[in-house]
Amino acid sequence: MSEAAKSLYIASTEGRTGKSLVALGVVDLLLSRVGRLGVFRPVSVTGAESDDMLTLLRSQAGEDREILAGCGVTYDSVHQDPGAALSTVVERYEDLAARSDAVVVVGSDYTTVPDPAEFSFNAAVAANLGSPMVVVLRGDGRSAAELRQLAEIALGELAESHATPAALVANRCSEQLMVPVAEVLGELGLPTWVLPEVPLLHAPLVEELQAALGAELLLGDPALLGREAESVLVCAMGVEHVLDRLADGQLCIAPGDRPGLLLAIGAAHAAPDAPTLAGVVVNGGYEPSGRVLQLLGDLGRDLPVLMAPQESLEAARIATATSGRLRGATQRKTDVALSLFDRHIDDEQLLSLLELPRSEVMTPLMFESLLMQRAREAGKHLVLPEGDDDRILRAASTLLSREVVDLTILGVPDQVRARAASMGLDISSANVIDPASSELRGRFAATYASLRAHKGMTEDTAFDVVADVSYFGTMMVHEGLVDGMVSGAAHSTAHTITPAFQVIKTAPGFDIVSSVFFMCLEDRVLVYGDCAIVPDPDSDELADIAVASAETAQRFGVEPRVAMLSYSTGSSGSGAEVDKVRKATELVRRRRPDLMVEGPMQYDAAVDAAVAATKMPGSHVAGRATVFVFPDLNTGNNTYKAVQRTAGAVAIGPVLQGLARPVNDLSRGATVRDIINTISITAAQAAYVEQ
Repeated sequence: MSEAAKSLYIASTEGRTGKSLVALGVVDLLLSRVGRLGVFRPVSVTGAESDDMLTLLRSQAGEDREILAGCGVTYDSVHQDPGAALSTVVERYEDLAARSDAVVVVGSDYTTVPDPAEFSFNAAVAANLGSPMVVVLRGDGRSAAELRQLAEIALGELAESHATPAALVANRCSEQLMVPVAEVLGELGLPTWVLPEVPLLHAPLVEELQAALGAELLLGDPALLGREAESVLVCAMGVEHVLDRLADGQLCIAPGDRPGLLLAIGAAHAAPDAPTLAGVVVNGGYEPSGRVLQLLGDLGRDLPVLMAPQESLEAARIATATSGRLRGATQRKTDVALSLFDRHIDDEQLLSLLELPRSEVMTPLMFESLLMQRAREAGKHLVLPEGDDDRILRAASTLLSREVVDLTILGVPDQVRARAASMGLDISSANVIDPASSELRGRFAATYASLRAHKGMTEDTAFDVVADVSYFGTMMVHEGLVDGMVSGAAHSTAHTITPAFQVIKTAPGFDIVSSVFFMCLEDRVLVYGDCAIVPDPDSDELADIAVASAETAQRFGVEPRVAMLSYSTGSSGSGAEVDKVRKATELVRRRRPDLMVEGPMQYDAAVDAAVAATKMPGSHVAGRATVFVFPDLNTGNNTYKAVQRTAGAVAIGPVLQGLARPVNDLSRGATVRDIINTISITAAQAAYVEQ
């Protein structure tokens, strides 16, 4: 390429290349770099509102951020008049591009047009949009030489259409061919990336198999129909041979008139350390008796049991012919896809293909991406005490799949792993510990009794105390077995942080533990402290909060300009509350003369340049504050919630500061996204503590 562009065109030479994975990864990457991202489909079967690809890509933005989406024309329009269709595509693309900082264009899906003609049309579109093309090749079943030949044909088509090639991606390659493929494609002079075949990404969901078989749900949790069926086993053999062949994520097809076999499958699914099945299809039109179904339901732990009309071989043929897609993906598929992209595609090399505007904003997704990047770079190990909470398991699956942190999860191992598997989550790389039966319990009891001896703590009592998940997790942090802890999704703040106050205590230079919220507005990130921990700080404590909040802000890329808030600005007011803030401001200046800090200051003077010019002319903080220190918990807590609800801000926190080792509390209403953010912050904090 001679110069970079503001868009990338992702297209394939045939169907089932895994183009969705590449598009998903590019969108996820760009969301962390640009303010306004567009996605465009030149040709769609259904239009922008119901196009599966656009739905998948837009889902990456979350509820607080919109991806601009657009479609060109339908396949019918291309068939009827390709020239007119191309003109419409260009017109609609230009409208979207004018409103976007960058655009990801995703080519057509090989639905109705013969392959050569369809790729030629994509090439013509790319040329007319001025959008360089990333060509995705399907590697399964092909040698390195065959892939090179396919790439040369595709590049010839692009040259004939005057389109610009940007890069080559060989997807779904066997592990042993990845290096040879990279070598031969690299000889073509373009950035080249090779991704392995991962069968999970093409595994159908149980609900997709249910639809393909025309099956009825007899038993089980309908929510678990969203799990992938990673393999199919026809149970047409003796019970002992069936049991030998069971595997995690498997769909079993079994005759409905063999109750002993069905009950054996249900019992195996429920057994500790046994494979967790995706579902059972009862075939042949025989519905098991009510008593058998009752027993199967008791054994099966919500295992979906379907009844299909086909005989075994026909049911197996339909099931094995049904392929899943990444679109409308489960969390696990999305996590695995993004992990593959992270590991095998060079972010900076890909970004160099685009001419991105210099962003002066920090969107919530940009900040969240920064948090995850800092956590991955930190390489830390955290403990999550609430292994019985589905949100914790979902967050753990995402973070482990994307190799962000190492995790220990507290809970009964068989139960935690079985629940995760039943939801189609992968936490296999996590360490799962039951505090009640752990060999660490005695060691922790002795240490805790020693630490709390001045309070009359005995080792016998401590043995009971440390069995509590919050205390056990905190002791793991104290003993250096993990680098930090995140809890509170199912426990109160006091339950989470009291053990930390007792055992970990404050860091050198801090007398109190306080907290901040990162308030992610549409275009910037502000830091609010303290909104969760210290009810009514005196001037010394307020200064402590201000210094800690400024340090936290700086560590996470927010330049600290500290506003010490009050109901009065400057010297215009007096009274005990204003004097407290005034004294705290002077203490901060003495402790940290390098910080930009002003106070007392009203909120409007802190954020509004026009008000600041009147009330505090010449201030380096007023009108452009980034760190807001509230005079008390009542003010801070209500303000952060008001901004969160009325301004649509994403509030990340509370993030505890001042502890010798990081422990962070979650809201009991925390979403999976909140948990991921808090874990990422905690890992980054652990790295700073180490430094």
